Amino acid sequence: MWKYTGAHRPAFAQEPKLGQESVWDYPRPPALQSSAATIIVATKDVQLARTCRSLRMLETAGPPTFYIPETDIQWEALVEIEQRSFCEWKGQAIYFALAGDPQQTPVAWLYANPAPAYLAIDRHASFYPGRVDCFVDDERVQPQPGHFYGGWITANIVGPFKGDPGTSGW
Repeated sequence: MWKYTGAHRPAFAQEPKLGQESVWDYPRPPALQSSAATIIVATKDVQLARTCRSLRMLETAGPPTFYIPETDIQWEALVEIEQRSFCEWKGQAIYFALAGDPQQTPVAWLYANPAPAYLAIDRHASFYPGRVDCFVDDERVQPQPGHFYGGWITANIVGPFKGDPGTSGW
């Protein structure tokens, strides 16, 4: 059973410096926070999204994920795929690949009918920074370790992060 809730930072957590956030201070269940940062998501060929109206999902041990309003996404560059997952907090996620990708590797996901506590992310999508290029205010995002998680690591976020080697027992 998960014992971390953001109420107390564990001893193994990195100490944030001035201007940084520890993912161990984020709450569980997750919280949403509006962000006016300029968010850009792109491939080498196309800009997939651009917004200054994102929502950051903050959850204990994970880097934030940025949810972008559907009106700020170039949907013609994406195709819905069959993959689905279920989050105990947000509900069922549906996934999207780049149009024309024969492997149908998921690059984005959204909750089309999120749980009531997370209705604000309805029709907002988030992207995997390890599969497409993601930027927060011109800083290129580093992907969260692991193949499932989609957290966005920037210079102002410290861990260790869920998904790092040795974290499967958290």
